[in-house]
Amino acid sequence: METHDNDMFTHGESHLDGPLYRNALQNLEEAGKVINCDPNVLARLKRPRRTIAISIPVRMDDYSVKVFQGFRVQYSPTLGPYKGGIRYHEKVDLPEVAGLAALMTFKNSVLGLPLGGAKGGVSVDPTKLSRTEKQNLTRRFASELGPFVGPTKDIPAPDVGTDSQTMAWFMDTYSQEQGGFAQPGVVTGKPIEIGGTLGRTHATGLGVVFTAEKAFEKKGIRFSGSRIVIQGFGNVGSHAAKFSHERGAKVIAVSDVSGAIFNGDGLDIPELLEYVKTNKVVKGFPGSQALTNAELLELDCDGLFPCALENQIDAHNAENIKAKIVVEGANGPTSNIATKILHKRGIFIAPDIIANGGGVIVSYFEWVQDIMSFFWDEEEVNLKLATIITKAFDNSYRFHTEKNIDMRTAGMAMAVQRLEKAMLLRGLYPR
Repeated sequence: METHDNDMFTHGESHLDGPLYRNALQNLEEAGKVINCDPNVLARLKRPRRTIAISIPVRMDDYSVKVFQGFRVQYSPTLGPYKGGIRYHEKVDLPEVAGLAALMTFKNSVLGLPLGGAKGGVSVDPTKLSRTEKQNLTRRFASELGPFVGPTKDIPAPDVGTDSQTMAWFMDTYSQEQGGFAQPGVVTGKPIEIGGTLGRTHATGLGVVFTAEKAFEKKGIRFSGSRIVIQGFGNVGSHAAKFSHERGAKVIAVSDVSGAIFNGDGLDIPELLEYVKTNKVVKGFPGSQALTNAELLELDCDGLFPCALENQIDAHNAENIKAKIVVEGANGPTSNIATKILHKRGIFIAPDIIANGGGVIVSYFEWVQDIMSFFWDEEEVNLKLATIITKAFDNSYRFHTEKNIDMRTAGMAMAVQRLEKAMLLRGLYPR
């Protein structure tokens, strides 16, 4: 296998330089050293295979035309078709999408899935779009991506700011442009009525809890009765809170865009879920005390689940984290420097490439069911999810103890090891 071993952000590639991507590449370098990875493989894994930047003109409700910037980064197809979500957020840019695509590559590898890694996004605040505008945006984005995606090429899914309806529009657009026949396998996270799977909506949050239970078990802490803090109360955080509460844990604090709320005796999660349905935010929930997001992260607790955006725990607050265990429900919520600080302080991290893998695992199940046109019940989906995510945790934990390294490096090492074997077996085309 022949390639060039250069620094990632030299030779005109500075347009990919961003904090999330830098973190991913630093983790890759450290993992590569642990397993003595082939330097040619390592060099290839530092670069995405394809980056796509798209201008998306959209007819707005006032009949003006607004042009949005969209991206899709297809990082590695070594293990199978590209797989990764599409996010709508005003801070989306190419470096962020590239970093997320790299994480998806390593996540799919460590989880043992036959999928490559990708990610997409549009720089937009979806809350400021009407339903019609969001549909117009999605359909044009899907049309522009059409040549690059498909059930055997690249399979998008929902992410921040997108949902099952977004995926329905995306699937329909792709299907119409392929001759009108339904192509459910082009995306996952769809409504059940058009080829979605049971268990997909709550999969990431449930995967966080499955991982947390394993981490608590390894550290000798009972999950039932433990004190949990959850940053973020969107799809992932709210379901992580729900399943933690059902298993007897006390969720003492949660947060969202409106701020954080706290109750030392434990929040009534079923009541909070109903409150958020009506009020849209957690702020003002009866029987709770208001906190800032910074205060929430530094609460004394057994488990801290960051389920919001990346880089929430960094060099500035890592020394103040009081949780015994951090379970990463978001992508890249802990910086590389913070990981080292927490590890040195004896705080155990269940890394994102395992802990928030529930979504992509059940997306994989959805894709398989679409191909077979044969669907499973929710109990079977949840059971298969638990089997895959706990196996990945156990394998990485074993490596973590054998090598005396932090869990993030251990998980990355397992991911890179699988990719290395596949890449060396496949070789380089053309010779």
